[in-house]
Amino acid sequence: MIKIAAATYPLDWLNSWEEYERKITSWIGEAAGAGADLLIFPEYGSMELASLAGEEVAADLEASITAVVERADDMNALFARLAAEHGVHVLAPSVPALTEGRPVNRAHFFAPDGRTGTQAKQIMTRFEREDWDIAPGRNGLKLFDTSLGKIGILICYDSEFPLLGRALKDADLILVPSATERLTGYSRVRIGSMARAMENQCVVAMSSVIGDVPWLPAIEAGVGRGGIFGPPDTGFPPTGVIAEGEMNVPGWVYADVDLGLVEAVRADGVTLHRRHWDEQDDVATEVTSVVMR
Repeated sequence: MIKIAAATYPLDWLNSWEEYERKITSWIGEAAGAGADLLIFPEYGSMELASLAGEEVAADLEASITAVVERADDMNALFARLAAEHGVHVLAPSVPALTEGRPVNRAHFFAPDGRTGTQAKQIMTRFEREDWDIAPGRNGLKLFDTSLGKIGILICYDSEFPLLGRALKDADLILVPSATERLTGYSRVRIGSMARAMENQCVVAMSSVIGDVPWLPAIEAGVGRGGIFGPPDTGFPPTGVIAEGEMNVPGWVYADVDLGLVEAVRADGVTLHRRHWDEQDDVATEVTSVVMR
């Protein structure tokens, strides 16, 4: 049994690095104090660091990227230290990361023993590609074999694509850090997360950015809540919803999850979506047009 903590996370104006350090220390300390083994922060939760460079920089899309990139190493060092101090696994907020070309959207995953992994977002939203010019990650998806179980990461929009989910079919748990500005966007990511839990017969944990952020055009607003989902099958809730927070209310959403149930439903569930996935190739390769008018 493990305890998962999914953040419903507000972006704040920060007047100093010390203020940010206190915020993150408090958040991680609270979840660890509640017994959480795994903490998930949201997509682009790092963008609040742009405030440290002042209003003019935070209000400029390109300049805000540069400002956050300059703070990324310090941010990741903070998360790595706190993961070790509290003995927890932590998915830190995703952060723009410089490459040879345009920045990618990358999340860092920290184990309590100091090991670190990264996962870049694979498919960009319209805002990321048309306005912000964030590049897609091209190193594929990763499966992290941890002391908690096998864990994959689908950053926000990636969770809405079944073949990306299918690539993580051996994951016991998929983490979905998200940033959506409207209820429609949140709903798409939530539906995608629940669909991936059903198809892969696994657990999916989602974290959201929330709050009005008029000083930061990169985000502007966040709508959502933390949630933990499973397949609606034996041992899991019939709705597939293991736990969810209140909409747009900051804080942690907790769930005690027995990942042994993942193995059980994959072996002998009421339905066997994961095992029967390839049968789609036998029935869906051709579509016959039938005139009914």
